[in-house]
Amino acid sequence: MKSFVNFIPTKIYFGPGQLQVLGEIGLPGKKALIVITSGKSIRANGTLDRVQNLLKKNGVESAVYDGIQANPTKEQVMAGAVMVKNEKCDFVIGLGGGSPIDSAKSIAVMAVNPGDYWDYIFGGTGKGQPVPNQPLPVVAVTTTAGTGTEADPWTVVTNGDEKIGFGYDATFPVIAIVDPELMVTVPPNLTAYQGFDAFFHAAECYLATIATPISELYSLKSIELLVKSLPAAVKDGKNLAARTDVALANTLSGMAESTSCNTSEHSLAHAIGGMFPNVTHGAALLMVSKAWFNHFALLVPERFSAMAKVVGTGCFCETLEQLRRDCGVDDLKMSAFGIKREDLPAINDNAWDTMGGLFELDRVKLTRAESLKILEESYR
Repeated sequence: MKSFVNFIPTKIYFGPGQLQVLGEIGLPGKKALIVITSGKSIRANGTLDRVQNLLKKNGVESAVYDGIQANPTKEQVMAGAVMVKNEKCDFVIGLGGGSPIDSAKSIAVMAVNPGDYWDYIFGGTGKGQPVPNQPLPVVAVTTTAGTGTEADPWTVVTNGDEKIGFGYDATFPVIAIVDPELMVTVPPNLTAYQGFDAFFHAAECYLATIATPISELYSLKSIELLVKSLPAAVKDGKNLAARTDVALANTLSGMAESTSCNTSEHSLAHAIGGMFPNVTHGAALLMVSKAWFNHFALLVPERFSAMAKVVGTGCFCETLEQLRRDCGVDDLKMSAFGIKREDLPAINDNAWDTMGGLFELDRVKLTRAESLKILEESYR
């Protein structure tokens, strides 16, 4: 057995009703910047008010930054960092899905560090400089089940057409609250997109060259729970048992990302999202997934057999296709999002140039020609 390191310092409060602990537990500061998206749901469904009231009960003041979009940008991160300073906040709360929680991590970095966020990014036009100062503490309160960001250090931000992940030990949330009751209002299509994001995190982490015995446990359990319960959560968002399974699968996928890593499927999907911001991340992954997994199934059959075994089937790729059908996301087309076939070479180059490091983690290395072929086979 190979050696490994396991480090997930986040304290996780998991289960229905766990949001209430926000009014009772020790928090890492006295004034929080609450980062949310520019959408209406967090305010309309009362979640923001609940969080602010619980913080007040706990003796913590708060300010709200609602400038984050579905694919967060560098400019939004920098604006959030300015607001932290102006409001004299000493920690950051990401409230919502992957976009606000990822942004909270990036804002926490830039609130106490000089220069531009892209100074610290590796890949693309990033300068890859070391981060001189410890980020502010981050608390994650997730209202969706897709990115696993509440249990990992990663944050994905877009700059122009570069969509690049970043993170290190200091960007783990110190506290995460995963309350499935907050997820029952997520619409069916977003439930599916987010659930498949978690599914692909788990599967890619299992396939990555740096998978460990611990990450494999997280990955396989996540896959098992999603195959079992994601279709039910899509069909009936108020099915709390199914929501709880999917929420746990998502958090486990974040733990898998903390102890292993995503692979080239995510590079391709990030390139699509970077160049076409109207494409949600889960949709981008779904559009390339069939061709990507079919390619690797022939190259690492023992890994695919293990993933199939955990869900009680004989073929992982067939299970994936059935799951897509059961969740109603088997007919996504790049062309419906304005992507043209002639855009594929540029998407491929973007994937290699901005997040080329993930290609190094595939068990059998892709060539640029092979990844372009995957995009071409995915195009409809």
